[in-house]
Amino acid sequence: MAAADLRAELDSLVLQLLWDLEELESKRAALNARVEEGWLSLSKARYAMGAKSVGPLQYASRMEPQVCVCTNEAQNGLQKFRVLRSGSQIPEEVGPCEAALRRRKGLTRIPEPEPFSASPNPLNWFGILVPHSLRQAQASFQEGLQLAVDMASLQIQINWGQSQLRGLQEKLKQLGLGAA
Repeated sequence: MAAADLRAELDSLVLQLLWDLEELESKRAALNARVEEGWLSLSKARYAMGAKSVGPLQYASRMEPQVCVCTNEAQNGLQKFRVLRSGSQIPEEVGPCEAALRRRKGLTRIPEPEPFSASPNPLNWFGILVPHSLRQAQASFQEGLQLAVDMASLQIQINWGQSQLRGLQEKLKQLGLGAA
């Protein structure tokens, strides 16, 4: 590979890294704003409902996660994180439940109701009519979680770009020494 080609690839990689770093910084600022907004809304809810009405004593005795963070590989071999809501299925899980043939017509039976698998809204732990600020806090923290997942994926991409940059710089250095 010629030195000019290496330099052009190096320049495009540096530009991509700078764009990714700028995006990471903006997501970091947005995450900080969402978390700050969430805590402020939570304190407003405590003020509106009373300090003892919003606290650990109201938590359910058995909590189940509302979301799950999963990883998968992107096209370029890098890991990518994503948030899955409870009750939603990943594309690999969607498909027929049974591999056997089914009889389409014939006996009609009443399908058994599936057990309620979706976890209820945690805001119901604090009562039915919760203040709007508590709902705002929940939404802020959910947005913050999505931003944190995006930032983790972006950080992996930045680390990969930095390692590629170092490799190209070594090639360029060796090519420069070999030509001299």
